[in-house]
Amino acid sequence: MPDLPDHPFLFESRRSPVLSRRGIVATSQPLASLAGLTILREGGNAADAAVAAAATLAVTEPTSTGIGGDCFCLFYNASDQSVRAVNGSGRAPAALNLDVVERAGAWDRQGAHAVTVPGSAMGWHDTVEQFGRMNLADVLQPAIEIAEQGFVMTPAIGRGWAFQADLLAAQGPAGQDMLLNGKSPRAGEVWTNPLLGRVLREIAEGGPDAFYRGRPAERIVEALSEHGGVMSLDDLANHCSTLDEAISTTYRRHRVWECPPNGQGITTLMALNILEGFEIGEYEARSPEVLHIIIEALRLAFADARALVADPAKVDVPIEEMLSKAYAAKRRQLICEDQAIELASSGFLPGKSDTVYLSAADGDGNACSFINSNYEGFGSCIVPRESGFSLQNRGAGFVVDDPDHPNALAGGKRPYHTIMPSMITRPDGSLFASYGVMGGWNQPQGQTQVAINLIDRGMDAQTAIDAPRVSMYEEPPNGRIYVEDTFGIEVLSELALLGHPVMPATGAMRTGVVGKGQVIVRDPESGVLWGGSDPRSDGCAVPL
Repeated sequence: MPDLPDHPFLFESRRSPVLSRRGIVATSQPLASLAGLTILREGGNAADAAVAAAATLAVTEPTSTGIGGDCFCLFYNASDQSVRAVNGSGRAPAALNLDVVERAGAWDRQGAHAVTVPGSAMGWHDTVEQFGRMNLADVLQPAIEIAEQGFVMTPAIGRGWAFQADLLAAQGPAGQDMLLNGKSPRAGEVWTNPLLGRVLREIAEGGPDAFYRGRPAERIVEALSEHGGVMSLDDLANHCSTLDEAISTTYRRHRVWECPPNGQGITTLMALNILEGFEIGEYEARSPEVLHIIIEALRLAFADARALVADPAKVDVPIEEMLSKAYAAKRRQLICEDQAIELASSGFLPGKSDTVYLSAADGDGNACSFINSNYEGFGSCIVPRESGFSLQNRGAGFVVDDPDHPNALAGGKRPYHTIMPSMITRPDGSLFASYGVMGGWNQPQGQTQVAINLIDRGMDAQTAIDAPRVSMYEEPPNGRIYVEDTFGIEVLSELALLGHPVMPATGAMRTGVVGKGQVIVRDPESGVLWGGSDPRSDGCAVPL
């Protein structure tokens, strides 16, 4: 590829990149990748394929995503080189406030009050309507067939299912609908979900109104009411996505794009602004010196994001100031080469998570960066009757102990959201990459490191996503830092000497703490697409 030259550093990639000129779909589950590919073959574009894959993941990977959750989308339109965003996140019930939470006693981040209106169904519809070529009914067909006919459980998804089987059974009212003979489905067993298939058929036939004003809405309100929730039918009927202008910053002459707040994508942009002042590509890629710089930039960016990111419809979020290159220069001065910042804090202040990310690109040069999530596994683990899906717990993203915080819980408000798709374009406006890395707080950290791999180190799509990563998985900016064991014990030791609270991430644990992602890169001269899928999950990139 012309702008990805050979580089002296080559990570021992576990897979080869997938190449195509006609289209690629990359997801965390093979059946979802094939669903997106089916839609491309039937004449759909990248947006249609992305929604088909997202709906299929709602069937095959409910341990991470579902129609009871939220979604965000970035779409690159090759005809005018624009990047547009869909915010498919839901809001807190109108009747919910901090007084209601206080009367309920201890805050339960997986309880009924943490359930916000599910935004996925409307987000899927709006993505297809705004950017796609097909109708939603046809796009949902692969997911409907898999829900009704079943699929064979994989070890990774089965393991995640087992972690919350007891909570599913306990939460009710229909948790048993998400279990097989009272237990989580095991690897090799066939899982069918005709109840979810029925919901998807209702949406295919009646559009999003069938979900937000029909039988599923009634079942959602009923289920939450049984748990003391205050969501009403009006909360669901009044839900809408928002079509936003994407936000961006430049990094090494490339432009990196994110959805605006209430999502945390601005964290990646702020970190890259800080890192642009360092010659990252000149460092040995696994050296503790460069990891220290990357970690510190991310900590500073997180300090601001955690303090300021909230629903811009309810509070003022100073996006322009947060993305200022001058502000980044001031923050950069706080980074010391031989010592970690003791306590990273916001420069603006006075004085577990589970998600699926996917990417789709078509032969016309369009791309769709898409992410869908329940938040913590099955979210709240509250399963409405006759529905076949669990409800998210995105309200856990609100601040409930400080009424003056911009992200304080309030009725009709969207919470701080961790899910964030990303795009990179070249200086001439052409598509460079559609990518994302899932996993709660890890997402901006994974995105930043993959962007460095692609831009500073010239890696191909698969190598960039394979390369080892670090992550403040727990409560950034000042929590523990997990370092994949492939960096080596010497690197962990050096980071510890610098003052970083490091922990090794080994085995299956690595998937949880450093996330899993997908990448599609486009060659501007040949139009060839290079796809990569994270080996830390079941996924794959498939070519058309």
